[in-house]
Amino acid sequence: MSLLNDALRAAEQRQSRPEVAAAYAGHSQPAGRRRYGLWVLVLLAAVLIGVSVFWFMTRNSGEAMPAQVSARPASETVSEPNTGEHAGSGNVPVDSQPADVRQVAEQPVASPIGNEPVSEPPPAFEPDAASPPEPEAQEVAQEVTQERARLRDPEPRPEPVRVEATEPETPASKPVVAENKPAQEAEAPTPPVKQVRETPEALDRRVSRELSSLLRSGENREAEQRLRELAATQAATASREVFARQMLVQGMPDRALAWLPVSVTDSDAGLRLLRARALHAKGSLPDALATLESNVPAVNQNAEYRVTLATLLQQAGRNTDAARHWSALIAEDDSRAAWWVGLAIALETGGEINSAVRAYSQAAQLPGLSPSLADYVRERLKALQAG
Repeated sequence: MSLLNDALRAAEQRQSRPEVAAAYAGHSQPAGRRRYGLWVLVLLAAVLIGVSVFWFMTRNSGEAMPAQVSARPASETVSEPNTGEHAGSGNVPVDSQPADVRQVAEQPVASPIGNEPVSEPPPAFEPDAASPPEPEAQEVAQEVTQERARLRDPEPRPEPVRVEATEPETPASKPVVAENKPAQEAEAPTPPVKQVRETPEALDRRVSRELSSLLRSGENREAEQRLRELAATQAATASREVFARQMLVQGMPDRALAWLPVSVTDSDAGLRLLRARALHAKGSLPDALATLESNVPAVNQNAEYRVTLATLLQQAGRNTDAARHWSALIAEDDSRAAWWVGLAIALETGGEINSAVRAYSQAAQLPGLSPSLADYVRERLKALQAG
């Protein structure tokens, strides 16, 4: 502002010169002098504009300095003295500036556009350099310093370390568990006693199936050896029956009888039946009948036993006993044509012709007869009816 005042005073002095007075008095002035005055005014206006711009820029840079100073910790403001470098850059505290500059900063500035005063915000509060910093400012400064240090050197987080430590352990532990399971199962298997221990009947049935397979394959000796091992521990009725029946089919009654002793056959109807057939195959009909008649089962328990007994009784000439057993079989099931034929033969042989004719007639009406037996029935009917 002092420069502006000086410029205004210089302009007033030029206007108060004799040439100006002569102009007002009516004296003519040369044209060259008027042009010189006009150029002087233009130059002054340019100087004023430049000074205003310089002052405006200087003030803006002066107002930016308190913000930078306030951002620093309070300890830095107190410890750093004012050097020549700060003065040269313009970032000087307000108290250290010259009085003229402070006066210019406090007055409103004429804007180059519209010549309106520019309202500036009040300057930021600057702490006194001589006064010690307040405790709150120190704490804020320390927090800012610590925050900058933390952002600059971030501390490593422990969580990734824990995750990396646990991840390798998990797959390592899984195979151990998977390997331990078979080991535990192998260490504690089902006791062999429980697996081998079967009821005698179940073991006999299992061995009988094995013997049947061996006999079908023609391995008679191996089957007999397997039966011998089983018979050493139990009666083995099912296995004995399988082996003896196959021996009878193959025409070896003596080999069948070797596994059908009386001590074993007395308690089992199936084994007695096989023993009687083996004895009959050897030509011992009385022994076969004695074996069968020792303990005759019910018809519904073993019909085959009754059929064999009735047939052997007819061969032995005991037709009445044979007819009695055939009648018991028919009473159980009257749809068997062969049983009717057996009854008819027993009745005819016993002299009961009328009863025999009725039995033959019933057999002829039922299906299931073989062609040869059907022809025999028709012939006997014609012969008995004609006679």
